[in-house]
Amino acid sequence: MASFLVVETDMAKDISNLSADEIKEQLQQLEQSRRNLEKALEQRKTRRKSDLAAKIRAMILDEGFDVGEILELVEKKKRAGASPSQSGGSYTTYVDPDNAAHTYVRGVLPRWMKAKMMAQHLDPSNKQDRDRFKEKHLKAVSSSD
Repeated sequence: MASFLVVETDMAKDISNLSADEIKEQLQQLEQSRRNLEKALEQRKTRRKSDLAAKIRAMILDEGFDVGEILELVEKKKRAGASPSQSGGSYTTYVDPDNAAHTYVRGVLPRWMKAKMMAQHLDPSNKQDRDRFKEKHLKAVSSSD
């Protein structure tokens, strides 16, 4: 069986002569390529973050400071009364219907949620995709005092 891989430059190529099996095979190959590219991108981001952290650590140490004391200054300070219970506000808690131990309230997306979003071809960094995912794939539970 011949392998057909459509690449961007060949998108204009007439695919009407391909069988359904050949089209399915191309889609599977494209999906695998997409997964490989996403994995490579994540690895590159992780490596860049590690490199940046090493540079920052070296800068701090070169200046004669303790890394911990400088990082305390860098981290965002919490405002007094900013928690939902103190301010009277509440946030929606989202629960994964496939695993009740997986919950999300707000802030940084957990790994399980990113993975599920990508499996649905949604971009975790896109607010509209996050909202769409929460609406269609998670159970909303209102949390209050």
